[in-house]
Amino acid sequence: MADLGNVAHLSFQAIEDDYKNFVLKQKHPCVMAKTVFLMNNYHLKVYDSLNDNVCLKAVLNDLEAYINQYDFESNEFESFMAVFPNDHFTSELEFENKLWSVLQKLHDIDDCDWDPTVSSDPDSSEFSLSLKGKAFYIVGLHPNSSRIARQSPHTTIVFNLHWQFEKLREMGTYSKIKKRIRKRDQKLQGYINPVLKDFGNDTETKQYSGRAIESDWKCPFHTKK
Repeated sequence: MADLGNVAHLSFQAIEDDYKNFVLKQKHPCVMAKTVFLMNNYHLKVYDSLNDNVCLKAVLNDLEAYINQYDFESNEFESFMAVFPNDHFTSELEFENKLWSVLQKLHDIDDCDWDPTVSSDPDSSEFSLSLKGKAFYIVGLHPNSSRIARQSPHTTIVFNLHWQFEKLREMGTYSKIKKRIRKRDQKLQGYINPVLKDFGNDTETKQYSGRAIESDWKCPFHTKK
């Protein structure tokens, strides 16, 4: 389930241990993340750099493999984590700009149609990023995030299938889990992330980087014509 990239100075085991500590041993508010790690249902992949187009093609190929092996009939959830330990950001804005640049490149080289269950308009309240035909909710993580819950050991992009959130709603547990996570996040940080909104109430693009974006912020992402 896990894979080692070409990162020479850090072993895969060291990186994986960093994330187990981050999610399981610290007061991480996301109970879903804790469950995924406890059940070993995470796909952690390590890549050299966000600036390397070869690495981004590998991310897309690995996402396709992740989707193909996913059991959509199961009630168990899995997460795909792309880790870039060689990339460092001194500010949230710098990370945000790079995140959207990477998501744009992934979209540009994607050869699949947009997931028809979500909007392809980044300004829409029903938008989710679609890659390899499946919609994903993106969680950007890096050590210098202002949100404690996103202060990961290394620069990371988490790809969570949009289907999982719809499945939680179908199971009748979404609201309960959401309230529990936000309560834990408030206890950890002192206040919940002000950009958090439920799907359908505002565009989720405002949540991807974790930064408290400005009221006039405009998503830089553009879908292919």
